[in-house]
Amino acid sequence: MPEHELKHCLRCGNGFECRQGSIHRCQCVDVVLSDEVREAIAREYDDCLCRACLLALAAADAKRATGDAH
Repeated sequence: MPEHELKHCLRCGNGFECRQGSIHRCQCVDVVLSDEVREAIAREYDDCLCRACLLALAAADAKRATGDAH
């Protein structure tokens, strides 16, 4: 497996560099996702998402958890 790979986000289509071979340096390493969001991503997508999409999904989940629908 290559240490760095150029990918396109399956959610938004934007390009990003995946560093799965060096995960501690990957763009996703510090994005905190609930188990529910991780499971939903795994069901819906078969590859990585970009940092912006991961952050958007985490924010939407946090709003749902606090009952803030706005």
